[in-house]
Amino acid sequence: QVQLAESGGGLVQAGDSLRLSCAASGRTFKMGWFRQAPGKERQYLGLIISSNGATHYPDSVRGRFIISRDNAKNTAYLQMNRVRPDDTAIYRCAAAKDSRGWDYWGPGTQVTVSS
Repeated sequence: QVQLAESGGGLVQAGDSLRLSCAASGRTFKMGWFRQAPGKERQYLGLIISSNGATHYPDSVRGRFIISRDNAKNTAYLQMNRVRPDDTAIYRCAAAKDSRGWDYWGPGTQVTVSS
């Protein structure tokens, strides 16, 4: 069982940058980021493959959000640039043992963007 813990959330102003971290208690095949705003469905933000650093992003955040990882620390990062008020949400990381689905989830960290 791998445990995940996000950090780095908080209150920021529109246009700022923010980096979230997700520390895993063990190795995983991939790590990803999701968010959920009040009254909205969970939104996929992207993933990174631990072995080769390959990333995937949905069109909605490509070019503005960047995912990276430090395998030595079993940690993934979500760099959020030019944040907007509609980026306000609870951000959660997820990890998986293989390419299929997501096996582990973090509790989430709140990001609030003020206008």
